[in-house]
Amino acid sequence: MPLPSPKPVDGATLFKQQCGTCHTTTLSEPIRQGPPLNGIVGRRAGGFEKFHYSPGFAKADFSWDDARLDAWLTNPQEVIPGAVMAYRQAKPEVRTAIITYLKELH
Repeated sequence: MPLPSPKPVDGATLFKQQCGTCHTTTLSEPIRQGPPLNGIVGRRAGGFEKFHYSPGFAKADFSWDDARLDAWLTNPQEVIPGAVMAYRQAKPEVRTAIITYLKELH
């Protein structure tokens, strides 16, 4: 008997499991350790006004897109030195699923 096909990676579930402790996806929830991530794609890095970012964000001069988010999830400190985010995701398929989910939040 053949094994069943694996379920596709679900970005919403992965976000909740891996990012939801520190980030919300709505403005109606209280801000957590990280800024809300609804509307993150196209937002200037460090651009959510109601959040106090680490000093490295003051020097960031870019807006978030797929490539920057992928690099960020791979190694935040490489994208913004001094960033206060410990999470790293080595699996490209997990990063892609989370980024796809974030893009749906616009």
